Amino acid sequence: LEYPIKADFALIKAQQGDRWGNLVYRKSARNFGPIMAMAAGVTIAQVSEVVDLGALDPEHIITAGIFVQHVVQVQPEPVAV
Repeated sequence: LEYPIKADFALIKAQQGDRWGNLVYRKSARNFGPIMAMAAGVTIAQVSEVVDLGALDPEHIITAGIFVQHVVQVQPEPVAV
């Protein structure tokens, strides 16, 4: 019998999120983010944009807020050309 790995913390990145922790991902961030959010005791989500409650389309929400304890908004740094 193999026991599952239980993480204490999960640091995940999402495109959008609301203050309840509902998350929408972009591209390959959707691969392991939702799984780690469910497997960890505490999930901290880094989002590019925090939107108002109800602004996210329910069909696009991948991770429900019940799995996310903290949401941190981080603005992308401008790229010098």
